[in-house]
Amino acid sequence: MDELIRELYGKPQPGPHAQTRVWRRVTARRRRRRLSWLAVVPALAAALALFLLIPRGQPMEPGRQILLTAATSAASATSRGTYWHVKKLHDGARETELWVTRQGRAWTAEQGRVTRVTGRSPFSMAGRDLTYDQIQALPADPGELRERVAAMLPAGSEGLLADALSGLLWTKPSPPGVRAAAYRALADLPEVRYLGPATDERGRAGSAFSFGLPSGSRRTLIIDPGTSQVLSSEDGTRSELVLVAGWTDEGPR
Repeated sequence: MDELIRELYGKPQPGPHAQTRVWRRVTARRRRRRLSWLAVVPALAAALALFLLIPRGQPMEPGRQILLTAATSAASATSRGTYWHVKKLHDGARETELWVTRQGRAWTAEQGRVTRVTGRSPFSMAGRDLTYDQIQALPADPGELRERVAAMLPAGSEGLLADALSGLLWTKPSPPGVRAAAYRALADLPEVRYLGPATDERGRAGSAFSFGLPSGSRRTLIIDPGTSQVLSSEDGTRSELVLVAGWTDEGPR
């Protein structure tokens, strides 16, 4: 068939400008490809810059936002009352209570039996006694609080920073500003991990966070960001359910 067409019409000849038109099409196609890549490069650069700016290991949204929400709740809390009162359930069985006045007098109770605390402070940080006045004097700025707490830790116990800050949230009578600063400082620590929504042993809903301990285990806290209260603490070997943590006018009986 091709030979018959060539005999009838001769060998087809390209138009005078065919080569030019083909070359223009090829050039235009190459230019469009280059432009499409040029459009992608800024987006890739922006994404890379954002990736590099994000501190690795920090609890990302919504975890970080949950801690900041808890900080806002903590800052607006009141600290009126005669006694700082903490009531806990240990390992699902043993119940303990602590009452401390603003003057430092303290009582503990286990299974309802009340005992006066003497000879030492009822509060401690990394094994060192911490007085009520020292707790009240802690800074309400997250960066300053982090530095102050780190300086209070024994040498070689840097891995306790997150644990020490978390203790200011519920085991100690921290002023509202200090509790808020502790939450914000924890939000900036790379070792703190957000585990997602969780419920404690009594079915109370909250958000779970964990961080490593020098022993190699991890402590997991469940917090209620709306009230800024710590609901429970667990470190792999022991669990504590926080039943009460706050100021009250009702002392030990």
